Amino acid sequence: MNLLRAVATVSGMTFVSRITGFVRDVLIARLFGAGLETDAFFVAFRIPNLLRRMFGEGAFSQAFVPILAEYKARNGPAETKLLADRVAATLLVALVAVTALGVAAAPLIVYLSAPGFSATPEKFELTVAMLRITFPYILFISFVALAAGVLNTWRQFAVPAFTPTLLNLAFIVGALFLAPYFDPPVLVLAWAVFAGGVLQLAFQVPYLARIGMLPRPRFAPRDPGVRRVLTLMAPAMLGVSVAQISLLLNTIFASFLQTGSVSWLYYADRLMEFPTGLLGAALGTILLPSLSKHHAADAPAAYSALLDWGLRLTFLLAVPAAAALAVLAIPLVATLFLHGRFDATDLEMTRQALVAYSVGLLGLIVVKVLAPGFYARQNIKTPVKIALVTLAATQLMNAAFIIPLQHAGLALSIGLAACLNAWLLYRGLRVRAIYTPRPGWGRFFAKVAVAAAVMAAVLWVAMGPAAWWIDATWRLRAAALAALVGLGALLYFAVLWALGFRVSDFVREEG
Repeated sequence: MNLLRAVATVSGMTFVSRITGFVRDVLIARLFGAGLETDAFFVAFRIPNLLRRMFGEGAFSQAFVPILAEYKARNGPAETKLLADRVAATLLVALVAVTALGVAAAPLIVYLSAPGFSATPEKFELTVAMLRITFPYILFISFVALAAGVLNTWRQFAVPAFTPTLLNLAFIVGALFLAPYFDPPVLVLAWAVFAGGVLQLAFQVPYLARIGMLPRPRFAPRDPGVRRVLTLMAPAMLGVSVAQISLLLNTIFASFLQTGSVSWLYYADRLMEFPTGLLGAALGTILLPSLSKHHAADAPAAYSALLDWGLRLTFLLAVPAAAALAVLAIPLVATLFLHGRFDATDLEMTRQALVAYSVGLLGLIVVKVLAPGFYARQNIKTPVKIALVTLAATQLMNAAFIIPLQHAGLALSIGLAACLNAWLLYRGLRVRAIYTPRPGWGRFFAKVAVAAAVMAAVLWVAMGPAAWWIDATWRLRAAALAALVGLGALLYFAVLWALGFRVSDFVREEG
């Protein structure tokens, strides 16, 4: 299998998902703006979304995929299918209980996650109502994660990468056509989350059946494989999801700031998720099954070489993405969100958060490449220790930055903490001799830095004054932004070509 082609496939499907996600967010910004109702929805959605990332796509995937890959390599198809059946049954029992508890305890959850909302009864009650609708999403999406883990282990990468698009389509249809039937109309967004979870799960079922891995739940919590998955999951919930825990804590801080702060951070975070999903999530998805296979085969040289390849590809693509996000913050936010009730003040506030987030983009993506280096070896203890250090550092930076920088300080703390997390993971891999960098990293990074600097300088001049982006029509903004993105990509890769880079340098085959 050509890993570069696999990354391109996953990135392509993720691109479709991110584009529909931006359409979704444009509609939300245009129809609902950035105020009381959107603050309420984003908190109600963030809580099950956080649990999804921690429990479903985070801890569960990182614990399940390495063991599933090991069973597939060593135990044969029958034992692998039995493991999937028993894990699915255990997951079902746990998720039904968690969902019921979440719906019943919605007022307490909202109070703990956004205590500032209690000062405005209308906002608090609306958030509780929407949380009760959105909370079952964790049940559906966790089974989507199980299906994705199986499909990725069978190297069916495109289907899981495309699946999130269905959630965005549910938002788009709901916002455009169904909002008038709800009172208040913003409730349609909560029901879109529920419908999106059902659609995503239903979409993956035929593909599981096609490879003979559609689970038939068989409850056996004492099964050795199930117990190994559960043992790895508990600490992995913290180790993988420290950034999401930080986002939740940031929501608590932001709930005490001026109205709109939660929404500004959300819109900036959505822009950050574009490159992190396109690059980090794609690389992590591809690397974890292959690393697990190398670990099961006791091939440390191949393991290290695969990590080195992943890191080089990350730096090659993430460095210019971070520079472009910072330089083009106003064009991006104006083109995507400056419509309807989203005004020039919202533009400036979101820009501040986006620039602060961009400082840590490289760290956020590198973490998604380095963390599988531990999880593929079923080593949970080290990432958990690193996660605790990172989480503590994030909160110290929150306290230091929130007064002078307000909501942008919260975004900056997330970015800087991600860089710290990446460095500690890298150091841990080096100290344990799991990863040894191949020669040429100094020249490689210098060339990437030169190309990114040339790109950023030209884009800074070419984008013009902020006033133009505020006054221009949406069509003009979209055309100008597309031209800037094309110009930046052309310049960056042209400079790299002139410095000796070739696509063939990054092609990697895996059996």
